[in-house]
Amino acid sequence: MQTASQASEKHTFFEDAQGFVFGTAMCAFGLVMLRDLGLVTGQTAGLSLLISYLIDKPFGWVFFFVNLPFYWFGYKRMGARFVLKTFACVALISVFAEVFPYFVSFETLDPTFGAIMLGFMTGAGLMAIFRHGGSLGGIGILALYLQDATKFKAGYVQLAFDACLFAVALFVLPLPQVGWSLLGAVVVNLVIAINHRRDRYIAM
Repeated sequence: MQTASQASEKHTFFEDAQGFVFGTAMCAFGLVMLRDLGLVTGQTAGLSLLISYLIDKPFGWVFFFVNLPFYWFGYKRMGARFVLKTFACVALISVFAEVFPYFVSFETLDPTFGAIMLGFMTGAGLMAIFRHGGSLGGIGILALYLQDATKFKAGYVQLAFDACLFAVALFVLPLPQVGWSLLGAVVVNLVIAINHRRDRYIAM
């Protein structure tokens, strides 16, 4: 077991870079599966997917631009280093999500299996991103900012946003797709809740 001093050592630039490439690649592949099944997810990625479905535009571009307003909150809450890392992660996912479909397609993809597997992959990808001090921006940043300003817990802000997002999805997607989307979102959050332990793993 690693000691607290070992866990708190800063990652090198190369370690951060490989962590972000791995994490964003896993998340982007999960998004490829998500789009193939016509599903959505929570947070800013889910909002971007819904917008891309409605206006028939590439997810990568929508995701990149939807995140732009949130960097100011990230800078105010966590500083320039965090914002630069988050910008890099968002940019990588925006590119990967559009490039990966040229290399893979699914002849058969069961929606239940797909929802669970994309949840696993996205959860693992987010864990890598978090461990190296980055994020995928968006509502998570805003939630932390509002928590500081109003003492309203960030988790409740994110939960309220996701509840509204899935409520809107009911008017855009068939009910079975919304159900499978919820399954995938639950798996993602379980992976993070069980494995993202700051008392065990501290990364700067």
